Amino acid sequence: MKITVIGTGYVGLVVGTSLANLGNEVLCLDIDDNKIKSLKKGIIPIYEPGLEELFKANVMNKRLAFTTDTKNAVKHGQVIFLAVGTPPGKGHEADLSSVKECAKNIGRYIDSYKVIVNKSTVPVGTAELVRQIIKDNQKSRTSFDVVSNPEFLREGVALKDFENPDRVIIGVESKKAQQIMEHIYRSVARVGRPIMITDIKSAELIKYASNSMLATRISFMNMLSHLCEKVGADIKEVAHGMGLDDRIGPRFLQAGIGYGGSCFPKDIRALIQTMKNHGCSSSLLECVDDINEKQKLSLLAKIEKNLDIKGSTIAVWGLAFKPKTDDIREAPSIVLIKELVKRGARIRAYDPKAVKNAKDALKSQDIEFCAGSNEAIKGADALVVVTEWDEFRNIDLDNLKSVMNKPIVIDGRNIYDSSEMKANGIRYISVGRGEDTYMDT
Repeated sequence: MKITVIGTGYVGLVVGTSLANLGNEVLCLDIDDNKIKSLKKGIIPIYEPGLEELFKANVMNKRLAFTTDTKNAVKHGQVIFLAVGTPPGKGHEADLSSVKECAKNIGRYIDSYKVIVNKSTVPVGTAELVRQIIKDNQKSRTSFDVVSNPEFLREGVALKDFENPDRVIIGVESKKAQQIMEHIYRSVARVGRPIMITDIKSAELIKYASNSMLATRISFMNMLSHLCEKVGADIKEVAHGMGLDDRIGPRFLQAGIGYGGSCFPKDIRALIQTMKNHGCSSSLLECVDDINEKQKLSLLAKIEKNLDIKGSTIAVWGLAFKPKTDDIREAPSIVLIKELVKRGARIRAYDPKAVKNAKDALKSQDIEFCAGSNEAIKGADALVVVTEWDEFRNIDLDNLKSVMNKPIVIDGRNIYDSSEMKANGIRYISVGRGEDTYMDT
């Protein structure tokens, strides 16, 4: 099938490459000429495990191509996926300007029946808006359908999520569009992992509702972690006990330094605004967002309790908002580092993939970016673990003590065993595991 994907950001590249890998002829459109030139040279602008290899294979097999020619791209695809950005606008509402521009161009150049698929994260009612804009810009009446097909790609495992999804949500109004969408996804459908056909507005809301529920679980555990520290309970044990309840389950019950990324913060705020626009109370979600923003600085008090920040050298392991990505959007590391620098700390930072993006985000800050984790802790007065990359999990504690000025570890992701740290004479401070989980040295 001939498919057009508009937008070559994270979602557009993953979706376009994955659709090509299923045997479709995919043409990706972007207005950024430099980005398209780089993609044609085989240079991809994001890090996602396995994407580069799959990308190059499908380009070589001529199933994946790139263009800035909007007219040609619209004419190419029987199905057109909209995968453009919807960043926060005024009042945290989703900015739909790119979606609207796509709809205008489709209206101008559509010359045969097509299925227009909203893959971007958009508020309820966007499909109706897209449909009307296309109609308003058509030179002659050509039939089309608009479909809602929200993405559920987790950064770091996005290819796996596309090939083996928990579910595929398709919001449709016509049988013809439904059959075409089912044809596209038939090879990834699995028993127990359904293609769910629903109405368009429900499909549009499912994405926001899913992310907001996951964010709520995280903020609930982060809120509870403060009580655990006060009374001497262990948040990891509390989470384990909760997760054994089938009604709750174990996922997304980890306390830490807060969530970040391109989805949760943006989507929960957009849903808050949508609820307000429709006269609905959004107090629960406002609390979830507020707890998360405060949690990003929760390590600050722990650092202050254990050393004088001004003049100290603090190593930071992890800059990306989560492992297996170079994405630093809404990353807790950026918020924490800026505050530490403001208070007079010298920062030595390391991340396996996100250093370049972090340099751009922190370009006005005086920070030393290191080539490795061991380099970052040399001469440091404290180590702060912000992102739980696998390479940070099994560390040489004897080496850590020998190269650091002071063996203080503030673990923002609870990846270490507190008893092992204490047994090795390391002052260890974690999240929600009792106030005195460290040993004085």
